[in-house]
Amino acid sequence: MYHRTVLDLQRDWTDSFVYLRSYCKILSKRRWTILSVAIVVTTLAAIYSFKQKPVYRATAELEVDSEVPELQSVDNLFRTVSTDPTFLQTQVDVLKSGNLAWQTIQQLKLDLEPSFTSVLPGGGAGDEGLSPARRARLIAAFKKSLHIDLVPGSRMIQVSFESTDPNLAAEAANALVSNYREYNFHSRYDATREASGYMREQLDELKAKVEQSQQALVNYERANSIVDATGKVNVEEQRLADLSQDLTAAQNDLAQEESLYLLVKSNPEKVGMLAQDRLLQNMEEKYADLKAAYADALARYGPKFPEVIRLGHQINEIQSLIKQYRTLAVERIVHNYQAAFGRVKLLSASVAREKMEVGKLNQLMIQHNLLKHEFETNQALYDNLLTKVKDAAVSSGLRASNVRLVDRAFAPPQPIRPKKARNIAVGLMVGLVLGTTLAFLNEALDTSIKTAEDIERSIAEPVLSVIPSAGVVGRSSLWSVGGRNLAAGRGAAEWALLKHPTSALAESYHTLRTAVLLSSAPCPPRVILVTSTQPFEGKTSTSINLAMGLTQIGKRVLFIDADLRQSSLRRMINTNGRPGLSSILTGTAASEAALCQVKDLPNLRFLPAGQQPPNPADLLASSSMKELMTTLRERFDHVVVDTPPVLMVTDATVLSSFVDGVILVTESHVTSRAALARTHRILEDAGAKILGCVLNKVDLRYDGYYGSNYRYYARYYSPPSSGRGFSARRVHRSFRHRDTFKTYGSGEISASRSGASGEIA
Repeated sequence: MYHRTVLDLQRDWTDSFVYLRSYCKILSKRRWTILSVAIVVTTLAAIYSFKQKPVYRATAELEVDSEVPELQSVDNLFRTVSTDPTFLQTQVDVLKSGNLAWQTIQQLKLDLEPSFTSVLPGGGAGDEGLSPARRARLIAAFKKSLHIDLVPGSRMIQVSFESTDPNLAAEAANALVSNYREYNFHSRYDATREASGYMREQLDELKAKVEQSQQALVNYERANSIVDATGKVNVEEQRLADLSQDLTAAQNDLAQEESLYLLVKSNPEKVGMLAQDRLLQNMEEKYADLKAAYADALARYGPKFPEVIRLGHQINEIQSLIKQYRTLAVERIVHNYQAAFGRVKLLSASVAREKMEVGKLNQLMIQHNLLKHEFETNQALYDNLLTKVKDAAVSSGLRASNVRLVDRAFAPPQPIRPKKARNIAVGLMVGLVLGTTLAFLNEALDTSIKTAEDIERSIAEPVLSVIPSAGVVGRSSLWSVGGRNLAAGRGAAEWALLKHPTSALAESYHTLRTAVLLSSAPCPPRVILVTSTQPFEGKTSTSINLAMGLTQIGKRVLFIDADLRQSSLRRMINTNGRPGLSSILTGTAASEAALCQVKDLPNLRFLPAGQQPPNPADLLASSSMKELMTTLRERFDHVVVDTPPVLMVTDATVLSSFVDGVILVTESHVTSRAALARTHRILEDAGAKILGCVLNKVDLRYDGYYGSNYRYYARYYSPPSSGRGFSARRVHRSFRHRDTFKTYGSGEISASRSGASGEIA
């Protein structure tokens, strides 16, 4: 169990690093997108920060106590009351009200202040005078610049005002605070005066109500002879409680007696055990013993033996006694059951009568309590109101306020915004986040094939080899031999095995050769078709290097350029004027005249595409093509056929039925999963045998797994050049003289040093 737990932890740890490495590769691959977005957002944030006018904020602080009674006396004037959070929030809303804002605007004449009216829509120009629309805009602008903050855990309120003029910010904050304090005092004073007048009017009415309620209570008590209502109710309730308790006990006894009665009625023979009658139980035990003794004596002496006769008489006597005692026990149980039932019935009737008495008494007391409560309530209201009326004269003259100014607002020396450094930093962070999000979004929307695992998941075919990108390999010093760039010039990938046999690019083609030979062991495929889903995915370079790799192990190989439409080899090697595959299929040339011999590669023959025919698909599907493939299969050990893409034309699909196996070339980060799946389905429907796939043009800068393998290979084949041992520079020199192939006789082909062009001799 412990071992499994450790393995699970190790597996989770490894998976975490795999995901982290994948994320790092995505970020490295999309780094220019991330940097571009970050630079743009940061630049916009910087432009906005430097173009914005400086804004100043002035803050005044208030202390607000809780609401005290509106009618105060001198004694409770300075009484402290706990603060209600809703009250403080209400005061904050009052400070934000439009009336206070408009009063402050009029007091400071902010409608004529350019620094304030500049924030209005259209600036200070527009409406003449103080129309309702302009007033609404002024109030809205004032509220936008106003900030009211309630300090958590205290009774402090901060009143802040923002403006491009620091003096105006301080004046506006102080004026608003002053107006709020005046509003608070006047509202309380007016409320006190109004309440005092209203209470004087209500005092006389309340006095009459007290007298009426008291008289009604006295009349009710006299009419119902109520002296001590509370004591009488308590006595009746106690009596009902006692009777209810006795009834409950009687009901429990009845339940026990009824249970015993039913058991005895159904099993009268077991009355001794059920009633726990010890005498009856002893008699039954004695009866059982006598029966056992009688049976033993009867079996031993016979029925006429005196002892047997005596035991029989004893059994009859005790059986008669048992029957009598059983009858008495049953009658006693029935009598107990009937007595318990009668007791329950009597107690139930008594409880019912007592409940009726208590109910009548309670009903009588309801009206009494209502009258008494009304009298007491009116009396309390009258006493409280009388006290407040007496204190009204004093409290109305007290200038008491629960709002105190703690700090006045002063002109701030420094603006609060724009904070250029912070804005630029935030812009940089936002840009990085947006750039990273965009990078992962692009990666998620990218449906192209990136790794060998993608191919195996899409079409369930093996990956024969992973070919690195020639351009990326050439830009890295790890992939150069003798200080010379391996990928210099066009055609580096096409002639990798010939011009740079010790490079990592060449080794990837060696891996492809080995995988092809072992794909259908013990009989390797002789005729191999190389195709792709779309153009420019590297099928031609793959087929050329595969053909050269097969010749390096001593095989006689023929390379056929079956792309009769847009052959890539026409641009690499000048074959104009030479007969080719199209000439053989149309019957205008023999196969021997069309085959070309490559100098320094005696085992490699080349069959060019020839002139472009008007019906390439018909020619490739003809019987002549089938006969030609049969003939060439017998002459050569291996035939490598380069064909057009499958999704563009049907040439490769037609030829797939003439070959032993098909190699499907895919380009990393270009070939889509849908296109690969469609190509695979087309070839399978045509009956082709797919040997596997080649992942071409893998960018080693972003794929850590493949990059690490090829970097190891480069170090393995590039030891230090000092000493007499193997030198990569010597290897490179040994192949420099092969860069130019001379022609010897008709049918021999030569390639230029760059491998980008050639000519037929």
